[in-house]
Order: sequence, then structure tokens, then C-alpha cells
Amino acid sequence: MTTHAILLPNWLTRCAENTPEKLAIQFGQTQWSFAELDRQATQLAHQLAAAGVRQGDRIALLAANGLTFVSFVHALIKLGAILVPLNTRLTLDELCWQLKDVKASMLVHDIQHEATAASIARQLPQLLQATLQLNGDQVTLQNGPEKEVTLRALIDLSATQAILYTSGTTGNPKGVLITYEMQWWNAIGSALNLEHHADDRWLACMPFFHIGGLSILLRSVINGISVIGLEKFDAIPVNEAIQKDAVTIISVVAVMLQRMLTALDQQQENGRYPSTLRCVLLGGGPAPLPLLQNCARRDIPIVQTYGLTESCSQAVTLAPHDALRKLGSAGRPLLPVQLRIMNEDQIAAPGETGVICLKGPSITQGYADRPEATAAAIKDGWLTTGDLGYLDEEGYLYVLDRRSDLIISGGENVYPAEIESVLRSHAAIEEAGVCGQVDQEWGQVPIAFVKFYEGKTATIEELHAHVQHYLARYKQPRTIYIVEQLPRNSAGKLLRRELHTLLPEG
Repeated sequence: MTTHAILLPNWLTRCAENTPEKLAIQFGQTQWSFAELDRQATQLAHQLAAAGVRQGDRIALLAANGLTFVSFVHALIKLGAILVPLNTRLTLDELCWQLKDVKASMLVHDIQHEATAASIARQLPQLLQATLQLNGDQVTLQNGPEKEVTLRALIDLSATQAILYTSGTTGNPKGVLITYEMQWWNAIGSALNLEHHADDRWLACMPFFHIGGLSILLRSVINGISVIGLEKFDAIPVNEAIQKDAVTIISVVAVMLQRMLTALDQQQENGRYPSTLRCVLLGGGPAPLPLLQNCARRDIPIVQTYGLTESCSQAVTLAPHDALRKLGSAGRPLLPVQLRIMNEDQIAAPGETGVICLKGPSITQGYADRPEATAAAIKDGWLTTGDLGYLDEEGYLYVLDRRSDLIISGGENVYPAEIESVLRSHAAIEEAGVCGQVDQEWGQVPIAFVKFYEGKTATIEELHAHVQHYLARYKQPRTIYIVEQLPRNSAGKLLRRELHTLLPEG
């Protein structure tokens, strides 16, 4: 049977045709309608074409949240090129590794990251570079001429829209393939669950280089809703936007929400948000029950959600009307998603803990240039997340842990193996083990245990300086302990769950 590609009109262009004057994106005092965003993206696409960007090219972007980022996303869609957003918090070594691994054709950066881009150029002199700038209210390539090319009016749902890197349990990040079909079905599933209103305004304060931020930009043009953007999360501007900009939906993780409530209490006695805020999507790992109860007392409409990069953000979300009835649950699968809990090779019974597995058109088909990793994670179309949870009698998901070894610090995934690899690269360290420690502010922070080679030593200060060179700040161990031996099983495998027994008493 012959299969035919499913083609849809460009989502942004269709919004520009149907609701040209409607607000598409707001940053600070600048507001762009869908027609203006489409014009900006078209202009930038012509400039990128003149710089050599072609269909299928993997184009890396190192930029902060802003109008430049949003325009660039849509410009690449018009060219059929693949977006590779880079985490701006990574070190130079980490960025260069990803650029080489993904085989990027070009690195595009904003003015804010010019120094980092210059350092990358010294390490990767063959990599083409271009600079995005915002002149007045115009997004352009610095010194970039325009080239009249035929832009892609249709979107092929099977094509890759982006490659987003996520850390792997082996320590090497993997590029998750995000297709247009994934974005489409994720947006449709979200809209059906949250029952989007014509006047919905989604506050985007998460980094756009994460799937949680990027998916908001795509949902906006698929569902025709407005986005209020912030360059970064800060509790006070977030609260101000909710109160002054008629924000109806916001996506946050627990540590962000806790800071918002603290700032809210400092601002007003009753600590309440206006009734225009109808949904606070809370993701990033299991939510602390006291936080959920605090929000319930304030009538803050918390809706827990579960997802990961491989599921294009939301996979399971609590419907707003169940927010209080199912306190602590992540909800039921969105329409396009199938969910099952596996205990070994059997489907788990209700209430029985197992591994969360997902299937459907919004779930990735694999990792870029990683056939072995893809085969290990996806079997018969089912993605094995490695996350633990259970379903209640009504089919509502309760997430217990995000992978047995995964540390979630302020909503960021931190993998022990990656930190251990960096620690072991120190000349004095023979073995290293990393686990998470509960932290009131960040949820969890990584801590490390190291064993020196016989006859070798180093100070704790030297070890911290070593990891600072290789790892982003949120991945760096809060504390490093020197030990005589690390716990291992009979096969010599490190038992991370037993590392806490090595903590000094008191």
C-alpha cells in the first residue's frame, strides 16, 4: 500500500490570513499580530536563504527567549530547515560537542551570545555562523542580504521540525527527533483537554530551547492563541504579567510556582491571582503535596501534567475540572496518546507500580543518528520512559519518580552518569558516584562521592573547579564527599540508591 505525505498549509500563514490583527506574540512593550509575525518570519527566511540555509539543513540556534527566537523558528519552517536549539546554560565544551554530534550546517546566535559564539568559532572554525539582531522592531541577520526564494507554503507532517538534546543515562546527550506531526497532535490534544478559548493568552517564561517552551510557540499558531513571552523566569514579572496582561494559561515547574507564591504574598495580603488565570500547568516531576494544597487554599487552578522531550511536552494532563478531585495526579493521556504501565513484561494492574510507556503520533520515533538508542527506547512503537508510576481505578496517572537515577533540579533534568564521567576525568579520581539530595528550593540537587587513586589526592576546591569547567551550573554537585569505597553489586555495578548511606552522620 502506498502511503502519501500529509501536507497542511503553513500554520502561521493561515493565522495571518484568518486573524491578521490578532495578537500573536508580546515581549515587553512590543506586540506583534499574526500578520506582522508572518511578515518578519518571511523576511528572515529570505535572509537565511541568502546565507546558505537549505531544506533539511540542521541549523543550531544559541539565543535567549525573545522576538528573534520566535521569528527564527518560523523562518526555518518556511525554508524546511531543521531547528537545533541550544541550551544557553551549557559550557563551551558541551555546546561544541552537541554542534559536532548533530552535524550542524550553521550556528545562528543573538547579540547576547556573541562572545560564546566567538569561542565556538575558535574551536569549530569550519562551522558557518550568522548573527540575529533586533533593530527597532525588525528581526534581521546582521549584514544579511535577502535572496528571493520560493518559500514552503505547505508543511509535511512527517518531516523533522527540530532536534532537541536531552541527557542520556549513559552520560552522552541524545538529539530527540521532533516532527511536525508531533507538534500538531500535541497542540490538538492540549486544546481538547484545556478547552482553549478565543481570548487565551499563554505566558511563556520557560526557555524556548526546552520542549516545554518551544511547544508553546507551535501551539500558538496551530490553535490560533496569543503568547505573552518573558526572556527568563522571574517571579515578580511573571506575577505582574498574570495581573496586567490578562494571562489565562501558564506553564511552570514546582520551584517556579513556589517563588511566585512567595512574591505574591509579599505583594498582597490575600495572595490571590485574578480570575482571568484559568490554568496553571505544573510539570517537571512529581509535585510536592503541600504546594498543591497551598494552591487549593488560594483557589489557584493547578493542573498537573506529565511529559518529556520525547513526548513533545505534554503527554498526560489533568483536566481542569479534575484539578481538586484528583489532587496529585498527572491526569489521563491526551487524545493522541496511549499509555500503559509495564511491570517487567506484564501490563500492571491498577495501583501497581511500573514503568510508564507511551505510544502515539505525538511521541518521537527516535533519536538523531542513534539507531541503537532508538531501538533500546522504542519497542513495537511504545516508548519506554523509564519513569515510574501507577494508574488508579479510573485510569488517572500518578508519577512516583522520574527514572530511578534521574535528578530533577528546578525543572532541569540532571543525569548522574554525565557528572560521574566528568569527575572521573580528573587525574586523581578513580571512581565517582552521584545521586540526588532533597532541597527545599530546587526540589533536588546533585551530590557526589569520589574515591581517589591510591597515592593521589586533590582538594574539594580543586574538584569543584574541575566540574565548573565542564558542566553547566545546575549540573554541578552541591557537595563532594571523599570516600574509601563506593557501593556496588556482585557484577560491579554502582548502586546509586545506596550512596546516601555514605553521608556523614549528623
